[in-house]
Amino acid sequence: MLLRQLAIYGVLGLTYLGLALGYLPGLRMNRATIALVGSAFLIALGVLSLQEAWDAIDATTIVFLLSMMVVNANLSFAGFFQRALAVLLSVTRSPFGLLIALTFASGVLSAFFLNDTIALIFTPLTLSLTQALNLNPLPYLLALAGATNIGSVATLSGNPQNILIASFSGISYIDFLRTLAPVALIGLAIQVGLLWLLYPEVRSTQPSEQLLLGKGRIFKPLYQKTIIITTGLLIAFAVGLPLAVSALVAASLLLMTRRIKPQRILKEVDWNLLVMFSGLFILTKVTQKLNLLEPFTYAVNSSVGLLSVTAILSNLISNVPAVLLLQPLIPKDDPQSWLLLAASSTLAGNLTLFGSVANLIVAEAAAKLGYKLTFWEHLRFGVPLTLVTLLLVYLLIH
Repeated sequence: MLLRQLAIYGVLGLTYLGLALGYLPGLRMNRATIALVGSAFLIALGVLSLQEAWDAIDATTIVFLLSMMVVNANLSFAGFFQRALAVLLSVTRSPFGLLIALTFASGVLSAFFLNDTIALIFTPLTLSLTQALNLNPLPYLLALAGATNIGSVATLSGNPQNILIASFSGISYIDFLRTLAPVALIGLAIQVGLLWLLYPEVRSTQPSEQLLLGKGRIFKPLYQKTIIITTGLLIAFAVGLPLAVSALVAASLLLMTRRIKPQRILKEVDWNLLVMFSGLFILTKVTQKLNLLEPFTYAVNSSVGLLSVTAILSNLISNVPAVLLLQPLIPKDDPQSWLLLAASSTLAGNLTLFGSVANLIVAEAAAKLGYKLTFWEHLRFGVPLTLVTLLLVYLLIH
């Protein structure tokens, strides 16, 4: 009996360690396989039955996330994101103007489409832009990473942890937007000011003589169809229709096409993220069953406690696992706590380079193109940005 208990806690501890690091030393595993393997061993040890594990997976969240990925893939193939960035950057040619345009463009787009998607698509575009204008790419990469996190806090569809909170809390899309959109907009402005202080070279308002990015290639029939369906989806969110069902219908309509092969769309779906979510749901159920959340029960009873615990956990084990761990402790009829959880888990992602998937996407994509965004370079930007934006959340929501 003691040996089994030791094995259970050992597997659970090792799994969360792997989720925090993103790998296990000596093994070729990522967060998705770590969550899946850890869940499998805990089922084998009898903590949960296979049926209990299956029931622990929240179908609404998985469907919502999958559907939004299909929508985003269609927007990307249609040329929407490239066109959006090119149009927004066409209004200015100065280093400081570009910083503002990039920050608010990526932030606003991240509010309505998954922030990881924006980070993935905008990183090579940002590097191409800074190369063309002979600018230091680092402040612009930091602007992109920070803005995708800050902007995504505004809506229930902005990032994976908000999608989770949409499933658990019952908060309407409009109520969530009304409360957290001001946090996002003020946070983006704070970020611009911080980068202005840290990087003197971005302060110039003198226009560059070189040309900006082109408009990007548009596939007109696919573009028109995707824009119409996506607009309908956002209207459905706004009028209060079920989020997951609305997204599923939109994704299904987009998959009915003669324009693009389905395997090209499905290849863009982040199956790793869906597998990781499924494993995390099971791990959270195990954590609840073993009553390991007791230490957090009293800490989350106050606004400061909830903000602090969420920010710490989000950087120790990542924001999605943190939300899944803390959600059983928050009453469904307490919208203030859900909003604090959403905001703090997202904004805490800016603290370190490893704080969010969007940060890592930007860093890895930049590295492939020969630019290094270091941990320390990010830290001197991330620490003050996170502390100020979390204080902002406390003042506006508390």
